[in-house]
Amino acid sequence: MAAVTLSPANFTNRELSWIDFNRRVLAQALDSRTPLLEQAKFSAVFSNNLDEFFMVRVASLKSQVEAGIERPGLDGRTPQQVLAAIREQLGPLLQQQQEHYSRHLQPMLHRHGVELLAYTELNDQQQQWVSRYFHQLLFSVLTPLAVDSVHPFPFISNLSLNIAVLIRDPETSNRQFARVKIPLGSVPRFVDIPPHLSPHKPTPLRTCVLQEEIVAHHLQALFPGMAVEEHYFFRVTRDADLEYLELEADDLLEAIEASLHKRRLGGEVVRLEVSQNMPRAVVDLLMDGMPTVGENDVYRVSGPLGLDDLFQLLNTSINTLKDPPHHGRLPTPFARAQKSMLADGSIPREEFESVFNVIRRGDVLVHHPYDLFAGSVEEFINQAADDPAVLAIKLTLYRVSKDSPVIDALERATGTGKQVLALVELKARFDEDNNIQWARQLESAGVHVVYGVLGLKTHTKVTLVVRKEGDGVRSYAHIGTGNYNSKTSKLYTDLGLFTCRPAIGDDLAELFNTLTGCAKQQGFRRLLVAPATLRSRMEAMIERETEHARANRGGHIRAKMNSLADPAIIRKLYEAAAAGVRIELVVRGMCCLRAGVPGLSESISVVSIVGRFLEHSRIFWFRNAGAAEVYIGSADWMARNLDRRVECVTPVDDPRLRQRLEALLSIYLADNRRAWTLEPDGRYRQRQPADLPERDSQLVLAHRWQAAQGSCEGGGGQSG
Repeated sequence: MAAVTLSPANFTNRELSWIDFNRRVLAQALDSRTPLLEQAKFSAVFSNNLDEFFMVRVASLKSQVEAGIERPGLDGRTPQQVLAAIREQLGPLLQQQQEHYSRHLQPMLHRHGVELLAYTELNDQQQQWVSRYFHQLLFSVLTPLAVDSVHPFPFISNLSLNIAVLIRDPETSNRQFARVKIPLGSVPRFVDIPPHLSPHKPTPLRTCVLQEEIVAHHLQALFPGMAVEEHYFFRVTRDADLEYLELEADDLLEAIEASLHKRRLGGEVVRLEVSQNMPRAVVDLLMDGMPTVGENDVYRVSGPLGLDDLFQLLNTSINTLKDPPHHGRLPTPFARAQKSMLADGSIPREEFESVFNVIRRGDVLVHHPYDLFAGSVEEFINQAADDPAVLAIKLTLYRVSKDSPVIDALERATGTGKQVLALVELKARFDEDNNIQWARQLESAGVHVVYGVLGLKTHTKVTLVVRKEGDGVRSYAHIGTGNYNSKTSKLYTDLGLFTCRPAIGDDLAELFNTLTGCAKQQGFRRLLVAPATLRSRMEAMIERETEHARANRGGHIRAKMNSLADPAIIRKLYEAAAAGVRIELVVRGMCCLRAGVPGLSESISVVSIVGRFLEHSRIFWFRNAGAAEVYIGSADWMARNLDRRVECVTPVDDPRLRQRLEALLSIYLADNRRAWTLEPDGRYRQRQPADLPERDSQLVLAHRWQAAQGSCEGGGGQSG
């Protein structure tokens, strides 16, 4: 097969594509159709995403520049050029965010009884209340740090909000710089003032003032005998990517704990955010105290810094300013398999059937958050923990919620003598500390805990339950696209397959042996596993569609994922497009492929869905000349997923479940409310057709998925 000749213009830079994704997130905040408090949420998500982007991606680029790396990436840009482009693209977005906050969000919330006030807008009674609040709660917590010949420039911690204070000694007229850190970890950013103190009628539902403004207007109390002349706000972002050398680490847990300690102290500063009105002299003083900060690392912001704290507004009790509450439903196949309903009498004992009976009858597909995680995945693990016929439970834990029912079930299972194995991925970025605590707790309870394969991050989401039945044993499996996390299951869209097909169970058993022992499994019966078989099989299926197209058998690929950035996969897709394969992609985040480019990718379309729920599921559909193959799993089409992580992708063999996934892809592709189309020029355009009814895929699924599930329960015949 002749390879397509490609140039840097045929690829989009991954960092700039990520900024495009975050632009789509911000667009949800700016969209007047989004309820007001949801606008605040999306603005907070935009800021939180940027923090992580700087801590990891920008930090990495800066490290490359400092190391003298000038090799251009696929798109032809050097690391230095990418950094320059990032800054250029972020400026307008940050300005849009601040203008939305001050010109729209604040006044519109005010109309609905939520006052976000500046200190200068407070009346006398409110200022008196705030003064008492400062002296009773904040004063003793604050620590002003002076900078002079005796006191060196203080360490500025990662993501901390600070006040740069210029003070003067009235006796000597000497001026001095001091730093005051705002204690956001212990005190809310938005401080609630009793609404009855407001002069407005009717009485507002909520009145807030920013904590840093309270501190700023009481600085004199922190510097008695001195004259406080000026104050300005600033915020620091540091390199927070962990470094650990597994080959040199006798104990990976201890190595990661040491790296976490370094993260808390903070790496080099990669971004300095300052108030728009901060004088050049004060900026220079800050830069002198943080030598790694260059001119291009300084961002002037025309409003409050760190708007990720807008999340705090979501606890405002005005439901009309939020999305309607979403309540997932019990998956139809498991409707009579709930132990809790048996206990409270909701299901007569003669009508109850275990989750294992349900799965033996046929494969079950669940889609969160439309299908309840608690009524499917957690119920499966809970019943496995309590069932005396279950011999062993093995699962992978990547990100786990606090107070996790899954953890409780594993501890309960090992207490009854079951063999319980938990592979805890300590290298799950920004969840390392949490996972260390879970690992220790599980080990204390008697669970066999392992930390994965040397040099690879275990990202797969799988559970294997081995159960004694009759004269033998049967394996039950759950393979998902998302984490075993109760909290994110309500916020992310994810798919999961329950099956007891012997080939899947045998594959998972061998996968766990590979993860826990010294085996090097190179082949599997049905599962596609990275890094062993996933890449080669995905590339082979793309090539197969290419051959079908060349033979006039109608090559067609549909896929949904978080990110598409693998160069080899992109080349294969371009080759398939050149042969006439129709390729329809739903890529939420980064996409380094150029879609719809004449002579290159005319038959490729890409849409991004950004909505109320984070689209996290991965689906891969290949028409295969009418004998379609469909897969779901944990992997994106990225080099890290295909080559540097342990991933698991499972075929969906039941024809009715395949049809359901095909219908699901069609719903996403038909979205004209949350969907953005990638244009040939590399820009995304939001679909807003004036002549068609609005089709919000997430709303459609909330209404339709359960009804479809009731008529599409998996078939039988595979339980032998």
